[in-house]
Amino acid sequence: MSNVQADRHVESDWWPHPIPGNVEFGEGFYCETAQIFRHLKSRTPGALILGAHVSCYAGCSFAIGPGGHCTIGDFTLLNGALIMAEERIEIGSHCLVSWNVGIADSDFHPLEPAQRIIDAHALAPFYKDRPPRPPLRTAPVIIGDNVWIGMNAVILKGVAIGENSVVAAGAVVTKSVPENCVVAGNPAKIVKYF
Repeated sequence: MSNVQADRHVESDWWPHPIPGNVEFGEGFYCETAQIFRHLKSRTPGALILGAHVSCYAGCSFAIGPGGHCTIGDFTLLNGALIMAEERIEIGSHCLVSWNVGIADSDFHPLEPAQRIIDAHALAPFYKDRPPRPPLRTAPVIIGDNVWIGMNAVILKGVAIGENSVVAAGAVVTKSVPENCVVAGNPAKIVKYF
């Protein structure tokens, strides 16, 4: 049972579009609105794979780039999270991802000042001499099973979070986190082990 109809529209949804065809989901998938997929740019099959009994509430946004992929394990709940994948983001099973959490596998803009100017020109919609965008640096984000990420936390590229760990509200995670601990702060540091 799911609240997604056979035509991939969400029951009682105000958003007129169906869930994109390259989004796969398991039994018991709950989606509050298909609007959460409005920034899914990938056209590859299986760009987003959601396990059984995954819950995605309004406020979530899946910004999956042309080459990006994302997988989310069974019984994971996302409540207002922003998932930004240019390469790959994996979120395990039984995870809780809270309001305004940002998970990104890329910086999305170059760090070098001269390259940022080129990027600004490339992104200007009505600039007639738009150059191609400079290459983006990406690194996968891997989140283990039974991880709780508190509201307003940010998980940056190349980070792995071990199973059973907790990321405190407002934490900025720039380095990998081991299993069975709590991290907090900016940059996030271990404050407790289980």
